[in-house]
Amino acid sequence: MAQHRCCATSRCSGKIRIVFSAWSICVFMPYVFIFPLSADAGLYTPTDQILILNPDTVDSKLFNSSSALLVEFYASWCGHCIAFSPIWKSLARDVKEWQPAVQMAAIDCADEANTMTCFRFGIKGYPTLKFFHAYSKKGSKGENLKGSTHDTRDLRRQIINMMETHQESWPPACPPLEPASKAEIDNLFETSSVGYLALVFEKANSYLGREVTLDLLQYENITVRRVLDTEEGLVSKLVVTEFPSCYLYRPGGNFSKLSVLIEARSFYSYALQRLPGVIRTGKSLTLMTDLHKNTTQQQWRPFNRSRVYMADLESALHYSLRVELAAHPVISGDNLSSLKRYISVLAKYFPGRPMVKNLLQSVNAWLTERGDSELLYSSLQDMLDNTGQIPDAVLPEGVKWVGCQGTQPHFRGFPCSMWTLFHVLTVQAIKTPGAQPLQVLQALRAYVHSFFGCRACASHFETMAREDMNRVSGLSTAALWLWYRHNRVNNRLAGDLSEDPAFPKIQWPPPELCPRCHTVKRNGDHSWNQEEVLKFLKEYFSSERLLQDYLEDEAEALRQQREKLEARREQEAQPRPEGKEEGGAPAEEAREGGEGEGEEEEEEEQGENMAELQPAREAEPRRPRAVIVGLKPARPVEEIVDLDSFVNTHYKAKALKAAALAGRLQRRSLQRKDEPELQPVQPERPQSRHRLEDERGPRHKGWVSLLNVGFSSLDVSLLVLLYCVSGLCLLAMYLYFRLRVRLRRAKVALS
Repeated sequence: MAQHRCCATSRCSGKIRIVFSAWSICVFMPYVFIFPLSADAGLYTPTDQILILNPDTVDSKLFNSSSALLVEFYASWCGHCIAFSPIWKSLARDVKEWQPAVQMAAIDCADEANTMTCFRFGIKGYPTLKFFHAYSKKGSKGENLKGSTHDTRDLRRQIINMMETHQESWPPACPPLEPASKAEIDNLFETSSVGYLALVFEKANSYLGREVTLDLLQYENITVRRVLDTEEGLVSKLVVTEFPSCYLYRPGGNFSKLSVLIEARSFYSYALQRLPGVIRTGKSLTLMTDLHKNTTQQQWRPFNRSRVYMADLESALHYSLRVELAAHPVISGDNLSSLKRYISVLAKYFPGRPMVKNLLQSVNAWLTERGDSELLYSSLQDMLDNTGQIPDAVLPEGVKWVGCQGTQPHFRGFPCSMWTLFHVLTVQAIKTPGAQPLQVLQALRAYVHSFFGCRACASHFETMAREDMNRVSGLSTAALWLWYRHNRVNNRLAGDLSEDPAFPKIQWPPPELCPRCHTVKRNGDHSWNQEEVLKFLKEYFSSERLLQDYLEDEAEALRQQREKLEARREQEAQPRPEGKEEGGAPAEEAREGGEGEGEEEEEEEQGENMAELQPAREAEPRRPRAVIVGLKPARPVEEIVDLDSFVNTHYKAKALKAAALAGRLQRRSLQRKDEPELQPVQPERPQSRHRLEDERGPRHKGWVSLLNVGFSSLDVSLLVLLYCVSGLCLLAMYLYFRLRVRLRRAKVALS
């Protein structure tokens, strides 16, 4: 597909969508809605396994790179580009394991920042696909893909064809794709200590061997080679009679045929990646025997991988309700609505033990009755702890991962249990009369959006939900939608640091769990039999097959709950120890600003009264801290001590003296209102105020002092200067535009 011209119309959720530059117009007859596109609007994101190029990165990624790149030059307003984008995303997921030999990339030529870059590569129509070989030289414009681009199989084969046309020395990141000979295979055992050697026998026009070779590129301890049916030496040695077929050489043994359900790429790749000792590059495989011997970590719990455990579901409830929600002390608005949806779905569809279901139903009823606009988590925690003593209602505390346990504490656990819980709820909704198709999915979406601690994960889930969740029309479709999205997440996170080497992220269910779920298209690509997948989901996640192993006994859980509530009531009933306030703080420290302050201030006021009655007697010196801290907050302060005066008047000495005098004047004025008989004793009060102003200096005189804002003269001067400069700028702008308008009018008149 070299170039495609396209119109500027596309589809918008089944309605006509017209895109003009930065505006998207969706026509819902007889209404028209216009939505502005974001500045970074595009058809792809990094989560699609696609490298997003821009003028700053295009040269470094395309030229002198150890990887080959297949780049789509597209325009986000192009209808054909929009229609082609699902194929491009599917191809990126399909060849993800081919990195670093080849990478997928895209650049939006509709973005004005990228326009010149697209022109530089000779792009005249959209979409245009170009292949850049590894170590391409600067100035190369790439090679246009030739052939059909209607499905991922054709594009995969074109990628392989382009890689095999590499003219210079073979890139070290790319495995050998040419057919192997008997002499080469014999030499391989002599020159390398390969763990496994897989030989794919096929005809010359087959791409199966090369695709499997690239699928195993990121795995260690295994080598895959392609052998043609014309290589009589190897064919006769292994007695190969079927093409294609795969033969495996195991360490210390002979070649044996690899047993798979269907002789196809996906089945070969999956079987080879699951061989014992074959691990992804950069991963270390933890053996299960080592877990049993490990005494420093939590004891390993043997489990059946083909079953679901109730312990994982109850652990998911505990963590989501007691840990994740605890990060939100006050829940209100959309978060409160999300919580109510989540609890409602749990109360209706969770297939738990009676005591857990009783608690969920009581919490749901309590939330439904509440009409408040916000909720304190502490109140919800009381309900989860059953402080109301609802009979036979308890949610066991703590987590106990079984089917979701990982080989390390940071692997699997809570995310695994939440996915399992989601699947169980969608299947239970199918079996519940009157259930709404989107009820479970919308509740899960709301919870993840509002409360799930991994915000990047929540963002990815929200992106998937926005794509087509609203198109789910039935309960069975809802279960399949969640299953398909879970596999998309597994594909994206395969090989990630969060992947447990002992539990790789695969496309689930694997052939050994559900052979009928897998099928092959006419072109040889893998396909899912969704009818069989739905049957499998209904059986695998049914309440009848949930294993109750490792669960805490109901009677023991109820007993522990009663003991906890009794201990809590005893603690609340205990009187506070003498000399201690709540929280264990000494009473003297807790009352430092309370009663102690009151007594201290009363003594100060009595001293001031004595000074007024005996003018000749000098007032005793007081600590500055007593004067400043001892002032009651409820009383207004007349004077504000300017911070500048601390520097200009020997720091604390004069400033604290001024503050003390101001506080004394305040108390005396307030005391006159309460005790009028003492008022005649102070005829010189105005003079003391003037003395205070004189003592503090001329900086506090004038209109600034009247406003009581404490500005220095430098502050006022800078402010006035700023206003003057601003006024001059505005005047200059006015004169400039006025002159410009006159000149334009003059030109028009002359013409």
